Amino acid sequence: MNYDNLNDSLEFNTGTSTDSSEDAALHEGLLEDEILDDQDDADIAEESGPEKLFTAIIDEKLSGKRIDKVLSLLFPEHSRSYLKSLIVDGKVKINDKTVSKASIAVSLGDKIELVVPPPRELNIKPENIPLDILYEDSDVLVVNKPKDMVVHPAAGHYEGTLVNAVMYHCGDNLSGINGVMRPGIVHRIDKDTTGSIIICKNDNAHRKIAAQLKEHSIKREYVAIVYGIIEEDEGTVEGTIGRHPTDRKKMAINVPGGKSAVTHYKVIKRFYESKMTYVACRLETGRTHQIRVHMSSIGHPLLGDEVYKGGRKTNIKLNGQCLHARILGFIHPTTGEYIETMAPLPEYFEHLLNTLK
Repeated sequence: MNYDNLNDSLEFNTGTSTDSSEDAALHEGLLEDEILDDQDDADIAEESGPEKLFTAIIDEKLSGKRIDKVLSLLFPEHSRSYLKSLIVDGKVKINDKTVSKASIAVSLGDKIELVVPPPRELNIKPENIPLDILYEDSDVLVVNKPKDMVVHPAAGHYEGTLVNAVMYHCGDNLSGINGVMRPGIVHRIDKDTTGSIIICKNDNAHRKIAAQLKEHSIKREYVAIVYGIIEEDEGTVEGTIGRHPTDRKKMAINVPGGKSAVTHYKVIKRFYESKMTYVACRLETGRTHQIRVHMSSIGHPLLGDEVYKGGRKTNIKLNGQCLHARILGFIHPTTGEYIETMAPLPEYFEHLLNTLK
């Protein structure tokens, strides 16, 4: 059976968000889809040239806010995680006193000083790696990422990433908002997740796509194979997602400090003999490992997911979770036209669907 034509008719009852600020989309730095753990450029980059000093006086609108939040509002060109690292490095002062904690609140009339190190020079090399291109024009590029490919360079992964491949394909035509480690990257998917990811070729496109991600207007539909038979035809999982309290490499649902997350799912096919279900998942938000955490939380972890499998076992040999970012729909940053791409299922996924009973 060909499973590549099933999702056109799937409809989800999804919510909406009211935040439409493009700048707000950049305040949090890199927006998340199904993502890897963050790695800051500072891990492996070198600095050169003079430092730059910026000053500001706190007004009524900023008074009482945390210093890291204030900095992200004053300097939206830098990610919040990067600004936090500058605080840790002693690059921020309030009234001539060095700040050591990001949680310190500022007061009306406070003088803020921020020292920004020189631009980092990092030799990320373009590599002639074939790309499965789903859509391309002068502003954006949508590719079908294969399994076992990291999206951007980070500690331990400096070569063979999607960024290396995109740099070869696009040359200098990539947005620079997310720095030298992540040119063109506005969202990510896990190394073992396959499917659609959008690359921005210029800063204007980056801002427009980032804003759509922030306000949850981009259509992001995944397909997955999960353990167990889901009885209801569709449903919604709601629950904050944050770092696991004891295992910092994992995410967890409903933990202190977690961010709101909503996943809608719809059953495509049930495999009663194999005791598995093929589902489509629509993201209303985008948090780290969101689909994996949410589906595990309702007793249906993803097949092949060694992190969130919850004791489930199978004789099927897999390299990571059975999760594919199949549909990506967005408003074109220049033309305003709605663009939708569909990434074909990878061969291993199609084979599994035809094998399960």
